Amino acid sequence: MSNPNDPHQDITSHPMPSTSRSYSRVAMYLQDAHPLRDGMAYVQYAEQKGFEAVWQAESRMVRDAIVPMAAFAAVTNQIHVGSGVINNWTRNAALIAATFLTLDDLAPDRIYCGIGAWWDPLAKNVGINRTKPLKAMRECVSVVRDLLAMKRVTFHGEFVHMDGVELDIVHGRREPRHVPIYIGATGDQMVELTGEIADGIVLNYLVAPQYNEKALSLLQNGARRAGKTIDQVDRPQLIVCSVDHDRRKALDGARQLVTQYLGQQPHIMKASGVSADLLEAIGKVLTWPATEEQIQRAMELVPDDVVQLITASGTPDEARRKVDEYRANGCTCPILYPLGDVRLMIDTFANG
Repeated sequence: MSNPNDPHQDITSHPMPSTSRSYSRVAMYLQDAHPLRDGMAYVQYAEQKGFEAVWQAESRMVRDAIVPMAAFAAVTNQIHVGSGVINNWTRNAALIAATFLTLDDLAPDRIYCGIGAWWDPLAKNVGINRTKPLKAMRECVSVVRDLLAMKRVTFHGEFVHMDGVELDIVHGRREPRHVPIYIGATGDQMVELTGEIADGIVLNYLVAPQYNEKALSLLQNGARRAGKTIDQVDRPQLIVCSVDHDRRKALDGARQLVTQYLGQQPHIMKASGVSADLLEAIGKVLTWPATEEQIQRAMELVPDDVVQLITASGTPDEARRKVDEYRANGCTCPILYPLGDVRLMIDTFANG
């Protein structure tokens, strides 16, 4: 008997959804929910189904992004592989450049460098003082880009110091490397900076599609400072996606994550159109860190329409319609974060 959750089974096991449409650009996001070798098989399957990219998370102290990226790149031939995202505090800018040079050696012109400003209290708990995050990001991106362009870099900033540094290639390709730099930006000023200095932004997840309007305006402001237009700033967006032919199962699969986020980020949820009454009710149930019992009780308060407001969850047709909403609101490439049946999600958005 076939198992739809087995990433290694024959690729013809899932029938195509009843009403399929082609997505010119679609990507997948992997975190730490699956064994690494299963993730490798999912990425191979996504490549066969026409996905443009896979982005590997690195946020909590759980799974480093670089090792999975190398694994994904090694077992594929066309799909792009991105960090979604590493931070600019724990790796020296020269090390970031050397790391992505190495990944580009493994998969030439298929690597994306996604960088984020990290977050507290995790950064503080490991001894990182995140002062002046905008300046730190600007310095890091500038130096990483110059090093990957095979320039000899002398740079003395507040956070980055380089004295005649270059990528010291003795054997191998010495030409400049094409590694686009994306910033996982959340705050208004970081979004503006991204429009100015980066090749692209990784837009927020667990937000309503209309939430993008402000981000696009800020990106445009930043792009203008650099003499660019917003069309020159790529805008992939992380989108939670729980797909099942059983609609109830799909929605319940996303409800736990949505519930936790409603409690953790009420200001973002309010901006996405979640009612203040619901946010207040959930806040009365959840303490932090929340217990499993509290999460289960709070989940009962979250209606289906809220789950579907900020995720692409439900039947395959419902998930596709929701992703179309994000695309209509500025997302250039959905990065689908699978909850539940990964293969069905891939089939739902397959290109060919």
